[in-house]
Amino acid sequence: MLPLDPHAGTGGRAWVACPNCDDRRGCATCEQGRTCSGHWRYLLSHTGSLLHLQCPSCTHVWSHETGFGATRGPGPAHRIGPGGTPDGSPGP
Repeated sequence: MLPLDPHAGTGGRAWVACPNCDDRRGCATCEQGRTCSGHWRYLLSHTGSLLHLQCPSCTHVWSHETGFGATRGPGPAHRIGPGGTPDGSPGP
């Protein structure tokens, strides 16, 4: 289990299913497509429509392509390494 990213804060949130634990499964609010007060993700950063997220429940880190606005390429999701970059390095 990874620690929370030092850039994680409650100021940036996203409501996307965690591909690791899917803790929102069974939540009536989430299943209706509404924003739930308990099943949000830390929004670590973004580049255009590509979001970099961390789950507060299991601390999994991943990237999610929203497809909204200027997209970064094909595919709904891209996994990133523990350092927050595709190769796992610490990044900027």
